[in-house]
Amino acid sequence: MARVITFGEIMLRLVPEGYLRFVQADSYEATYGGGEANVAVSLANYGIDAAFVTKLPKHEIGQAAINSLRKYGVDTSWIVRGGDRVGIYYMEKGASQRPSKVIYDRAGSAIATAKNTDFDWKQIFEGVEWFHFTGITPALNDDAAAICLEACKAAKEAGVTVSCDLNYRNKLWSKEKAGQVMGELCKYVDVCIANEEDASDVFGIKAANTDVTAGTVNHEGYKAVAKQLAERFGFSKVAITLRESISANDNNWSAMLYDGNDYYFSKKYKMHIVDRVGGGDSFGGGLICACLNGYDAQATIEFAVAASCLKHSIEGDFNMVSMEEVQKLAGGDASGRVQR
Repeated sequence: MARVITFGEIMLRLVPEGYLRFVQADSYEATYGGGEANVAVSLANYGIDAAFVTKLPKHEIGQAAINSLRKYGVDTSWIVRGGDRVGIYYMEKGASQRPSKVIYDRAGSAIATAKNTDFDWKQIFEGVEWFHFTGITPALNDDAAAICLEACKAAKEAGVTVSCDLNYRNKLWSKEKAGQVMGELCKYVDVCIANEEDASDVFGIKAANTDVTAGTVNHEGYKAVAKQLAERFGFSKVAITLRESISANDNNWSAMLYDGNDYYFSKKYKMHIVDRVGGGDSFGGGLICACLNGYDAQATIEFAVAASCLKHSIEGDFNMVSMEEVQKLAGGDASGRVQR
């Protein structure tokens, strides 16, 4: 069985009931989630040996975060215990033309206090085939960025494939700082994952004739984006999700994969959204799974997009679907008919 390591922050997620706004809420549903943790859960659900690495407090809230991963079979043995708090994010679910909103309360979280000496990457990468991180983790602070860099170097020395979801977050850092830090990290990345805006925000590489706020995505323009990314950093694969936002509830969803020679576009799904947070992470999990299972390029991008399409129908950060469910949708059964 392939073994995958993901590294980042898992947070407490607090969401008002239904579509209530923050100012209306008297109570919040508490769950856990975070970019790389979400990927680990997806992979574990597909039967892959996935381990999540982070730092969490020794108290009960830290333990609850760990338990939320163990519940789905994620290996938590490399999680370092220490620090005082678990990061929190509040999410207000959007509806119709009102967008979803996220407010972070993560300053001083345990992972933000981590140091290079907390992680023995040489030991962590023993027997590992794949390492995944996102642009969210190095955005936390300079120490987190340094840990990511050390992890990437150790992964390459161990012969481990490295993937990164650029995942630009303007509430965490500037485009200039993101470009500088991610530019150094991407020298060690084999598989780059991005959405329709990341390459522009982080590296200034823009797709022609695209306006994401108007729901207009020029698929052909992303061929040039992927090729430029691959040429600049030497990526073996570049995958870009293509979201056409009709409203907060309804999106068109597809993606493209570039393997250095050819471009592969998935089918397009018309989605009615239950919860879109974690959608990109579920795409990353699907892509990694397909690569580890030796799928060809077209099958790989179809599996990743189908996995992510299903995630948009599930409450919470984690993608609670099986390999068989993804394969069924990727194979063309999008009817949603009752299974008896």
